[in-house]
Amino acid sequence: MKQINEDIKTREFKKVYLIYGEEGYLTRQFTDKLMKAIAPNDTMNCTCFKEKSVEVSEVISIADTLPFFTEKRVVVVEDSGFFKRDSSDFAEYLPHMPETTCLIFKESEIDRRNKLYKKVKELGYCAEMKRQTERGLERWVLGLLSKEEIQISKDALEYFLQSVGTDMSLLKNELEKLVCYIGDRKFISKEDIDTICSIQITGHIFDMIDAISAHNQKRAMKLYYDLVALREPAMRILYLINRQYLQLYQVKELAESGMNENEIGKAAGLSSYVVKKVLQKASKLTKKELEYSIEKCVKADEGIKTGLIKDQMAVELLIVELSK
Repeated sequence: MKQINEDIKTREFKKVYLIYGEEGYLTRQFTDKLMKAIAPNDTMNCTCFKEKSVEVSEVISIADTLPFFTEKRVVVVEDSGFFKRDSSDFAEYLPHMPETTCLIFKESEIDRRNKLYKKVKELGYCAEMKRQTERGLERWVLGLLSKEEIQISKDALEYFLQSVGTDMSLLKNELEKLVCYIGDRKFISKEDIDTICSIQITGHIFDMIDAISAHNQKRAMKLYYDLVALREPAMRILYLINRQYLQLYQVKELAESGMNENEIGKAAGLSSYVVKKVLQKASKLTKKELEYSIEKCVKADEGIKTGLIKDQMAVELLIVELSK
């Protein structure tokens, strides 16, 4: 990220960039930032490919075109899948691409063994946008609120993140709603968050784990169907259930090693609010129970990916198995 900001500042752009990773908000932000810096308000010299079916030859054809009345042409290729399949022909082309063209790839997933990835790394710059830690998100939210001259207490900030989740796009949307709601007031309270912010999947997952641990199968299934009604994909629900069990296991191990809450927070990248909540839940489960749950999640994931079972059925059976 620092390199991209530096390139924009000095206006010395690489010929090719790859911006990728789990945090979609950041990949979009930095892609847009580069586009606007290289070709501001220039639709004639800026081309975006957003179809997964785009062919390498189509991109090369545009990349080979000289810009009109300006120094640079920008070509943006989004979620093409080029970095997960054989794209040797594209990799061979890059060294010969005109210096007047800047190529930007925005991808959610890549394979570092891919020839195109290696060539982009050699000739340009690869920036991975990882999911932010709780502390990183806290700093980011505080920065956004500071621009609006709005304050929030530490407890309310931690509560906001726990309620809304870690998706940066979602967090920004909810913050904008909160800022509009409080009007001329310059302070956000927990009550404001409860009133305005949408119920998010993270809270449901916490509640579902509680229900599973209490062997309350009926409630666990109801929470699952609530998430399905909110159009959450079964695979994402499975991922979050597994992530929650892994987090419980990690925090339990750190606590048993003698770490205090602050040390656990630093080691696991969690806020003090989340550490307290996870410790409370982890104390009710043994490591053996957590290991069993994690193993069942992994097996469910394998079953789906190998085609042995449909994703929704696999998650339903997992919840039934863990809560019986």
